[in-house]
Amino acid sequence: MGGLFGVASRKDCMLELFYGVDYHSHLGTRRGGMAAHGEDGFCRAIHNIENSPFRTKFERDVEEMKGNLGIGCISDYEPQPLLIQSHLGSFAIATVGKINNLDVILEKAYKEGHSHFQEMSGGLINATELVASLICRKGSFAEGIRYAQEMIDGSLTMLVMTKDGIYAARDILGRTPLVVGRKEDAYCISFESFAYINLGYSDHRELGPGEIAYITPEGVETVLPPGEKMKICSFLWVYYGYPTSSYEGVNVEAMRYRCGSMLAKRDNGSVQPDIVAGVPDSGVAHAIGYSNESGIPYARPFIKYTPTWPRSFMPQNQSQRNLIARMKLIPVRELIEDKKLLLIDDSIVRGTQLRETTEFLYKSGAKEVHVRPACPPLVYGCKYLNFSRTKSELELITRRVIREKEGENCPQEVLEEYTDPDSCRYAQMIEAIRREQNFTTLRYHRLDDLLASIGIEPCKVCTYCFDGKE
Repeated sequence: MGGLFGVASRKDCMLELFYGVDYHSHLGTRRGGMAAHGEDGFCRAIHNIENSPFRTKFERDVEEMKGNLGIGCISDYEPQPLLIQSHLGSFAIATVGKINNLDVILEKAYKEGHSHFQEMSGGLINATELVASLICRKGSFAEGIRYAQEMIDGSLTMLVMTKDGIYAARDILGRTPLVVGRKEDAYCISFESFAYINLGYSDHRELGPGEIAYITPEGVETVLPPGEKMKICSFLWVYYGYPTSSYEGVNVEAMRYRCGSMLAKRDNGSVQPDIVAGVPDSGVAHAIGYSNESGIPYARPFIKYTPTWPRSFMPQNQSQRNLIARMKLIPVRELIEDKKLLLIDDSIVRGTQLRETTEFLYKSGAKEVHVRPACPPLVYGCKYLNFSRTKSELELITRRVIREKEGENCPQEVLEEYTDPDSCRYAQMIEAIRREQNFTTLRYHRLDDLLASIGIEPCKVCTYCFDGKE
């Protein structure tokens, strides 16, 4: 994933930009960057943040950089923001999204005379640079931004900073959010709505799907109005959104309480654990909701070692991630031994980490481990955002189970049955996962309950990874 933050102020904005970007650190761990514009023109700093947090890498930059306009980002992929010189003038750009047809756009660019792009490691090009090249094909920033969004198969939210202001453009279908904050002498624009509260800003408004706004210290102007159709990602609430954030007026923490409550209602007393626990950090609120509804005590039978493992996203290498997943959770044996545990995690992707968590609970003396994922089974890989590092749908535990039963080429109509919680094939898939993972019982959150937990119109929420419907 990634996060964006921008400031347009009558005063120097670097300290606010620094803290605003830092508040997006939960969305990625590879690259961080800031760009600003002031009396001395544009300036920029980008650092690798894989081995240390954003804040420590940019402490010196925030003292040296000056400007009353600034944008910054956390990125799990390409270095950004980029500084671009073009016929539209100089500008800085940062993006969040996913481009599925990058090769097609790149080939078209070469055929139309674009001679080169900078190469990143692994022979890849910087996707944000490609977006900038698309913007520059039009006669204005607004036209160029919309052209880039329309050319891309996937999703694209961006900030584009000129010498006079910041263009903020939410993805055409609003898959990721952008919200404006306001105070007396400045406006800011942020992916996460909580990122500006401690900086003295109050909520101004959330951009609609596809809306392009132009932000200056004096105000916010809608350049292109929002569209009517929206498909905001449901995983914002389930997993990668921060608890203090709200999207479309729905707070993440409150949604997770409702989610846990609905899981408890579905169980309806069919299991009698001694305690309810959440896999830290995103499973905790779901578990509190379950505990509140069921009356079963909430406890923490294992604790994340936050002094050195404060963030949930881990290195790209799968074996390293598995090792870190084990190292960062430390058991509290007094709360595990001879206990029946009900464990809530945000999701099951490959199943590797949760299986190892279950095994260490058994080794620590647990009598039973009941598992309740806080979302439906992930059956389809996400086409629109990079929320999971799964490179193939066949890495999903659900697809492996389906392939073992149905063969390599499962017909679409059969695959759809595995997404229906009332079908026999769904029940067989859940039982196969339960056995493989060595859970005492397994019940996933239902899609209809998930949508009810969010509480906005279901047609406005993207659930592709659960049901394959676009």
